[in-house]
Amino acid sequence: MMITLYQFGNSVCCQKVRVTMLEKRVAWDSVEVNLFRNEQYDPAYLKLNPKGVVPTIVHDGAAVIESTLICEYLNDVFPEPPLAPASPLQRAEMRVWSKMVDEGLHEGISEISFCAMFRDRMRAMTDELREKRFENIGDPRRRDRFKSTYEHGTESPFVLYAIANYEKAFGLLEKTLSHGGPWILGEHVSLADINLMPYAARLHYLGLLDLWIADRPRAQAWWTRVQAWPSFHGGIVAPMSEAERTEMQVSGPKIREQMAALLAAHRSKIAALHPTH
Repeated sequence: MMITLYQFGNSVCCQKVRVTMLEKRVAWDSVEVNLFRNEQYDPAYLKLNPKGVVPTIVHDGAAVIESTLICEYLNDVFPEPPLAPASPLQRAEMRVWSKMVDEGLHEGISEISFCAMFRDRMRAMTDELREKRFENIGDPRRRDRFKSTYEHGTESPFVLYAIANYEKAFGLLEKTLSHGGPWILGEHVSLADINLMPYAARLHYLGLLDLWIADRPRAQAWWTRVQAWPSFHGGIVAPMSEAERTEMQVSGPKIREQMAALLAAHRSKIAALHPTH
């Protein structure tokens, strides 16, 4: 039976699901859920996804939510080509990357994207509409994060948390690839790579990725390989509108100087805590 994907085009979570489905060569119907029109809070959609987020897939009449779980579900239901290793130990290693994305990088890219693009958009709203957008977020922690970033921009502590999480991730990527490669778990692409791809891509389109990988040659080689991979192009690059691409390219440089300074300060603190001997 055909899969129905409920998605929003430039959502990083939707991107990794599309990449997975393309690599699995499965067909799907797409239903657009416009986040800027609050369609994720429509009662009919909330029946499918009570969290009011994208993506959701419906397969054989059952809804599956959470992008990381959707990708694992697709890998189980459509076993070829395999996107998870057979070894239980390597599967655990793969899920370390999934957890790192879900518990740090996703929140981080939301803050960075908000700072670069959506902050100005919300400034242009009426007070009533802006407050409605904050309330519609629904999750009090998420609302507080976005309010902090709206009010303080790159000075928000949540932006520093984002910078620290990406520094840790790209540091681990460089170290991991030094023991093998060319993909995170070795010779074959896996969900570990797919989970990370959209987050690296968002930084790339914002003109910020090099802040983390300029001095990490193995991470650079991984990113070059990712960009040449057909499923990455089909799931992330091709669906992106020119307006979305332009907005990111214009918005990112506005915060680049502040981001670079925050990253440099963070690295200095880490170096002071762990001096080399």
